[in-house]
Amino acid sequence: MDAHNGKPATEPPPARLTVDGKHVELEVRSGSIGPNVIDVGQLYKDTGCFTYDPGFTSTANCASKITFIDGDKGELLYRGYPIEQLAENTSFLAVCYLLLYGELPTNAEFINFRRTITNHTMVHEQMTRFLTGYRRDAHPMAVMVGTVGALSAFYHDSTDINDTRQREIASHRMIAKMPTIAAMAYKYSVGHPFIYPRNDLDYTSNFMQMCFAVPCEPYIVNPVLSRALDRIFILHADHEQNASTSTVRLAGSSGANPFACVAAGIACLWGPAHGGANEAALNMLQEIGTVDRIPEYIAKAKDKSSGFRLMGFGHRVYKNYDPRAKVMQKTCHEVLDAVGSKHDPLLKVALELERIALQDDYFIDKKLYPNIDFYSGITLRAMGFPVSMFTALFAVARTVGWIAQWKEMIEDPEQRIGRPRQLYIGHPRRDFPAE
Repeated sequence: MDAHNGKPATEPPPARLTVDGKHVELEVRSGSIGPNVIDVGQLYKDTGCFTYDPGFTSTANCASKITFIDGDKGELLYRGYPIEQLAENTSFLAVCYLLLYGELPTNAEFINFRRTITNHTMVHEQMTRFLTGYRRDAHPMAVMVGTVGALSAFYHDSTDINDTRQREIASHRMIAKMPTIAAMAYKYSVGHPFIYPRNDLDYTSNFMQMCFAVPCEPYIVNPVLSRALDRIFILHADHEQNASTSTVRLAGSSGANPFACVAAGIACLWGPAHGGANEAALNMLQEIGTVDRIPEYIAKAKDKSSGFRLMGFGHRVYKNYDPRAKVMQKTCHEVLDAVGSKHDPLLKVALELERIALQDDYFIDKKLYPNIDFYSGITLRAMGFPVSMFTALFAVARTVGWIAQWKEMIEDPEQRIGRPRQLYIGHPRRDFPAE
């Protein structure tokens, strides 16, 4: 291994491809860990052919140093650190620093970073008038997409992507202001007055008081719930080149300002197949309704012809246990104990379903373990968040990942504007019919 960059000292031999009798060699590149990649950048020039990969599930669109996933091992690393160690031993803001700058902060660096983020948590006062222009029943994610996209109109002094200092200020602003915007979206949806951020509270406690405090009485943050939400934010901070992160990178590749890029990421995250999975899991629990109906739904899940699948079980990437789910399971039970929600009928359904899934041979053989979405939905409900806020909370956490990936992309000398190709299957050229 090359001690300087973690790459193999020698690259593997090239791949050989034959197309219409023409032989070409394609460079095979190795990362520090993970599968090799075949560089097809010159494929069209050399062969006249494109590759075909719907969903880009076999295509690396960038080289990155930020996050690594090994789905077979059930491993997630932020800058090399296992996710479970970070969730147990540090704070979300420290993880933000790690993702942005590549190393865990020293005490002095953390104090300075925390002060910087804290000083950026307020939003421009005119944004309150902007936000109240939405309909009262607007979904919080609709508010998030529009409001974050509008940040560039309020903070146009940090939109020059070629200025290193402006990029950093924009990064800090988004990490700091995203909880404020999400809390405002929630308060607006329930008809409560906006609550200003407090500089004496930590990042997560501040967010909770902005969501749940009211002007007529003091609000004291429950430390168990604050720590639980901090862990949730850590677990969701980044997840390699997922759909929303790829959206941010693709938008950024055109030179769009960072606020617009993150707004695009939020729009992608809103999809039920991505950020809405924990909401779908909770909706499934509501459909089951009572513990006595669980065997019926277990049978339906095992019957391939039923078309029913248990939401919140298994994972597209993790073929083993989702490492985030282990932390989330512990956190979930801590929250349920703290708020006394184990008597909630819906949570009783969840706990019994969890017990069965962890013991049933069918689920064990197919590795259909409860994933992070199963536990996070239950936890957030127990903390008092409505289902409509679940994806908005996901966006608050994932903002730092999007920003770190966007920043890395901007600084990558190999980066070009994204331009996927296609396999055209429509009409060939044809002439307009003569009269």
